[in-house]
Amino acid sequence: MTPYVTAILLAGFAGLSMPLGGLLARWVHIRNAKLRDGVLHAVTAFGGGALLSAVALVLVPEGAKALSPALALGLLVAGGVFFAWVDTIMDRVGGSGALLLAMVLDFLPEALALGAMLVHDRATATLLAIMIFLQNLPEGFAAFRELWHDDRPIWHLLLVFLGLAALGPICALIGLAWMANLPELLGGIMIFAAGGILYLLFQDIAPKAHTSGCNWSALGAVAGFALGLAGNLMLG
Repeated sequence: MTPYVTAILLAGFAGLSMPLGGLLARWVHIRNAKLRDGVLHAVTAFGGGALLSAVALVLVPEGAKALSPALALGLLVAGGVFFAWVDTIMDRVGGSGALLLAMVLDFLPEALALGAMLVHDRATATLLAIMIFLQNLPEGFAAFRELWHDDRPIWHLLLVFLGLAALGPICALIGLAWMANLPELLGGIMIFAAGGILYLLFQDIAPKAHTSGCNWSALGAVAGFALGLAGNLMLG
């Protein structure tokens, strides 16, 4: 199997969990209202914890390796400022989708890194694809719940998720063909995305994960970060 076919298959597998998470969000029902509210907030917190682990364990440390400290810090801040501006525009037009935006910000740079990694270490790239799949599943679930309403056709939203998942193989091919030889550019993209994710986490995602009278749902954030840590430790 050629590296290009491998990149398409691994990134496609990793991205497939986004629409799968959406399907789970559509079809999983819990009758007890209090339990349902706690579970949904826990899943949102889990997705936030997974995103935080991606920032702390993958995007920032891997991205900073190829950059000077000043440039890394500048790009991190720039990413946060840019997505604060994007969030402001979304609020003005009455839109939502912070979870979806953060999920894409996490998935696409990691897909680039996955493709670049195939040049040197196919086994580690395969493990990274598995970890991305596991992270995207609860993130897709929570993002779908945030965007879907009873009066909105489910298939329209699922097609959006499928389209975003299809960007993964494209990014992996770009990473394989070009990013492996441009570590500074790849590092800059990862750091910039990390700044945007950090902003979205504390502005939009963490508040939505909190519910009064239910302390255990916040443990989802711990579980999500633990998932990312497990992947980081397995990747060595």
